[in-house]
Amino acid sequence: MTQAIGRLSVKEKLGYSLGDMAANFVFQFMIALQLDFYTHTFGLTPAQAGTMCITVGLGVAVLNPIMGVIADRTTSRWGKFRPWILWTAVPFGVIGVLTFTTPHMSMGAKLIYAWVTYILLRVVYIVNNVPYASLTAVMTEDPDERTSISSYRQFAANSAGFIIQSLAIPMVAFFGHGNDARGYQLTMGLLSVVSVVFFIITFLTTKERIQPDPQQKMSLGQSLSDLFQNRPWVVLFLVTLFYFTAILVRGNVMLPYFRYVVGKVNLFSWFNGFGLASLLLGVALSTAVSVRVGKRELFIASMIISGALCTLLLILPPTATYVIIGTEALRQFAFGLSGPILWAMMGDVADYGEWKTGRRASGTVTSAVVFALWAGLALGQAIAGWLLSAYGMVSGAAVQTAHAQAGILLTASVYAGLGFFAAAACLFFYPLSRELTRSIANDLTERRKGYAS
Repeated sequence: MTQAIGRLSVKEKLGYSLGDMAANFVFQFMIALQLDFYTHTFGLTPAQAGTMCITVGLGVAVLNPIMGVIADRTTSRWGKFRPWILWTAVPFGVIGVLTFTTPHMSMGAKLIYAWVTYILLRVVYIVNNVPYASLTAVMTEDPDERTSISSYRQFAANSAGFIIQSLAIPMVAFFGHGNDARGYQLTMGLLSVVSVVFFIITFLTTKERIQPDPQQKMSLGQSLSDLFQNRPWVVLFLVTLFYFTAILVRGNVMLPYFRYVVGKVNLFSWFNGFGLASLLLGVALSTAVSVRVGKRELFIASMIISGALCTLLLILPPTATYVIIGTEALRQFAFGLSGPILWAMMGDVADYGEWKTGRRASGTVTSAVVFALWAGLALGQAIAGWLLSAYGMVSGAAVQTAHAQAGILLTASVYAGLGFFAAAACLFFYPLSRELTRSIANDLTERRKGYAS
């Protein structure tokens, strides 16, 4: 049996990874700071922010599969997916700055401004990120090499997370000189310039190697039918939904947790700094561990440990800051082991669909999972906002009631932990073992030789 091929150079992996770093300058803002920005700086209530996030998030998320279909049908001298990264680079940067700008308007006008810029940000992110994520499936045939690519991109993405979550608040203070609105605008302005440059580098350094059968003709209905008959995709969709819901519930309340429960907002940067350094170590080790134990098994263990350590925060006293930071470092290490696996699985699922049906739709498969990602982001942000509102948190207040503080703590621990546990439960139904993915890759290599003959 012919072995699947597709070893990539370090240069190409690094170039590809910079695209995820660029996108994550915005993505990590949304995870860690957007709810706090809207409620503490921009002036929205938690309920307004939560409603906007879920309405826009779920509404715009339907564009993911549409963008996947468009990308699959794109024909250019640069490929199907790479040109979209180039075309969206500058709009991505401009809209990122506008979203984190606080205009001098009436409250009603500001609310409209927030909705419009947030919608534009989510749209340009989808148009950029669906083709970017789809590239993983067409750069190489090798399942293990896909995990390696995903490890590079996750390391870069989480490096962006390290910058945002440990340095963004100091950067806002430095640029704003006491004016947080100005600080957010200038911080995002600087990061947006870097993002545009990184997107262009990604476009220039990557290559699409896997092409579908030239005779393949597939309608939108056929694509969707194939998708819903693809059991690994159904499971991965649910895993992704719970995974990102948990991330956003947790991420959006940690700054309020340090501001109102611990009472030391400056520790937020230390908390994120140590946590994300540990996460990067987990990401770096992910490929080596998954090759030995399997992607599915590693993912399950990562989710169970992440959920357990989230929940542990409930019983840690707010004064035990060293223990809180140490627990987060352990949680982020375990979580980091799963990061590359999710993206590598998308390519495996696309392979499975081609293997079963003879039809390949990398963009459609990837975009449909990314739909779950954005739905999870919307649900996570909304759930966090609604929970904080239900527990009586008051926007911009110097202190919060004991009931509100309890709600912040429960949201950061128990409610976030449940999302990780749900993701682990779904993974027990994921059917692609390491042996099966390798066999599928080898079979597809033989078939593609027939396409060229």
